[in-house]
Amino acid sequence: MPFGKIRILVAKPGLDGHDRGAKVVAKAMSDAGFEVIYTGLHQTPEQIAAVAIDEDVDVVAMSILSGAHNTLFPRVVNCLKENGGGDILVMGGGVIPDKDIPFLKEQGISEIFTPGTPTSKVIDYIRNKVGEGNQA
Repeated sequence: MPFGKIRILVAKPGLDGHDRGAKVVAKAMSDAGFEVIYTGLHQTPEQIAAVAIDEDVDVVAMSILSGAHNTLFPRVVNCLKENGGGDILVMGGGVIPDKDIPFLKEQGISEIFTPGTPTSKVIDYIRNKVGEGNQA
């Protein structure tokens, strides 16, 4: 096969202990044909970036409910850039106030998906940004 699947890392940064939404999104992405890696709970930004680079993913999709998004999401972006993963698309989701979204986008988060967003919208966004058959 000349082209590979889009590879996505689904991550839960920080001390947030609720991952049902992340698992639902991960399953929907897998069902859509993406290759999905899930880090599990309580990951540091450094751990997330290391796994993303080691696994050669196209996308890092983070979910957070704890309110630490303005600290943790930008830190993941910085860790990726510092370690050669600056070309990886980074997205976020979870309970994130609308007023925080512009700041997160300025920090390098490509898009934010809040509760109630259909998984089809997330999947379409990834396909449009990364494209199908992107790997040689």
